[in-house]
Amino acid sequence: MPFELNDVHRRMALLSAAAILCVSAVAAAQVRFFDDTSQSPGVRNLRYDGRFAFARLKYRVGLGGYYYRGLPAWAHGYPGAEENLMKILTNVSFLSSHPEGSSILALDDPQLGRYPVSYMSEAGFWTMTDREAAALRAYLLKGGFVIFDDFRSDYRGGGGWTNFEANMQRVIPTARFVDLDPSHPIFHAFFEINSFDIIPQAYDRGKPDIRGLFEDNDPRKRLMAIANHNTDISEYWEFSDTGFKPVDESNEAYELGVNYVMYGLTH
Repeated sequence: MPFELNDVHRRMALLSAAAILCVSAVAAAQVRFFDDTSQSPGVRNLRYDGRFAFARLKYRVGLGGYYYRGLPAWAHGYPGAEENLMKILTNVSFLSSHPEGSSILALDDPQLGRYPVSYMSEAGFWTMTDREAAALRAYLLKGGFVIFDDFRSDYRGGGGWTNFEANMQRVIPTARFVDLDPSHPIFHAFFEINSFDIIPQAYDRGKPDIRGLFEDNDPRKRLMAIANHNTDISEYWEFSDTGFKPVDESNEAYELGVNYVMYGLTH
């Protein structure tokens, strides 16, 4: 049964968990550079042992996707975002997980099937081969769940929804993302999220919206992928221990992240 916490208890739970974050502001500001087609020696994936681990999807980056610190778009927020989310998840739940690291995998990596939940940043800059499309299709149809995050709005230009949607229709030709509302079970998988008014806006104009892809495009069936559109939820995870983002907004972003993982693991 989902937790039903009042505002005070809900924030106390997340704030107490956030207090254990050991990543300093200096460490969070450090930059790691990557080659977007191969594993960098500076990136070490976790050894698989059956525990839940955060899996970030890498891809060959399209035009304009190196605009932030010279990083490939798929690496935005790495490693602070997932490290902080995993520490929160470990401390508010009994999930057996790896709070100390994460793994980076290509879409056609045969090891991806070991990770029931995966994450992709800046999918507006995502380019994909036919082999990768087939591999992602198999992953989704076998029960995998993907969180897509950080879409540049039309206001900022480029790297937005159109390219992402075209790629997803290569993955599943009939794919159709629909706007979700707070009644969907994913928003009650752990924390009770009854209004999208709590969703923080990272840097774009207008309200964020959350879109989902259902199996067979049927809202009565399993949600295979979710997209945080017109915002960047992982930015709040990344900077939650630096004072750069308001505490309340970081808490709400963590609630979404925890719910996404719990839903992906149980559906």
